[in-house]
Amino acid sequence: MAPSIDRQGYWGRPTSTLDWCEENYVVSFYIAEFWNTVSNLIMILPPICGAIQTFRDGLEFRYICSFLGLAAVGVGSWCFHMTLLYEMQLLDELPMIYSTCVFVYCLYECFKQENNISLFPIALLLIFSVSVTVVYLQWKEPVFHQVMYGALVACLVMRSIFIVTWVYPWLRPLCYTSLGIFMLGFLLWNIDNIFCDSLRASRQTLPPGVGVVTQFHAWWHIFTGLGSYLHILLSLQIRSTYLKYRPKVKFLCGVWPTLHIEPQKTS
Repeated sequence: MAPSIDRQGYWGRPTSTLDWCEENYVVSFYIAEFWNTVSNLIMILPPICGAIQTFRDGLEFRYICSFLGLAAVGVGSWCFHMTLLYEMQLLDELPMIYSTCVFVYCLYECFKQENNISLFPIALLLIFSVSVTVVYLQWKEPVFHQVMYGALVACLVMRSIFIVTWVYPWLRPLCYTSLGIFMLGFLLWNIDNIFCDSLRASRQTLPPGVGVVTQFHAWWHIFTGLGSYLHILLSLQIRSTYLKYRPKVKFLCGVWPTLHIEPQKTS
């Protein structure tokens, strides 16, 4: 996507089908897109902590997979933006499909008996994931991946809105906060793609500390990472409420939201 005016660095010439708007190897010789790389920490560390907390609470394995799936996306995206190699691009993009399929399963199967496993939706999502993978490996068109990912996100949005409209209206703030933050990231992703030339030109005139703010693809990582994390909390809260547990949102250091679920059921 970005003009080919970047420097060469440790990983050599990019082989990925996408090269984003951040100038390559400007901050570090060893990291192609520095800010696009380090911004993935929000998709790695908090989900790992969420998976640990979910395991400690004794909740269903599907939610541990949700957190770890988001962390896998963050690790893959880190490797992709650090190297701009095609293999690392796949490590970023394909886990986006796989982890979102887990999100879809959790949200569409939230009103079932505890530890109930439905084979039909698992088979359907597995077929979808394999099909997308096979097609994308043969047809290296990023738009195809983006459309498939967008379709999964649309399924999540429709299901979430249905649940907070008709089943648990008191969860609307969390649902709409998650959706709003994610859509803000999507908006910045588009701005970064469409106005890349203008953004690059502005960074030449702005002080370095201010120019960093215009790295909108890094902001996409931050906002979509936070939005996805909040979605998992929403899905967990829906599920635990249905199972008559008592979910409680706590804020780590008064800032970062975490969900703690007491093991005792209410009457």
